[in-house]
Amino acid sequence: MKHDHTKILAQLQQQMPTEDSLHRLTELFKSFGDGTRMKILYALSISDMCVCAIAELLEMEQSAISHQLKKLRQAKLVSSRREGRTIYYMLDDDHVRELVAVGFSHLMEE
Repeated sequence: MKHDHTKILAQLQQQMPTEDSLHRLTELFKSFGDGTRMKILYALSISDMCVCAIAELLEMEQSAISHQLKKLRQAKLVSSRREGRTIYYMLDDDHVRELVAVGFSHLMEE
């Protein structure tokens, strides 16, 4: 006997996000797909930091960190503020902090 999934399919078709929304979500998650960017996000989940501090922490060139920060800013995961001549970077909002925390929580379930 074949089961009837008509009801659930109708419900999901009404609730399914648009192609554009799914594409934007895919691009967001791609931002998490780079080890350097994840290290930056983790560090910024602890404290706001300037490029030179992030570069020192990750033992990388400032230009490489700036490149990754640009990608994170474009994904709206990181924002910045200027204090004098120094620019400090921070997570854009608490949603980003939660995404990082939930990812690590999921890993710890093993």
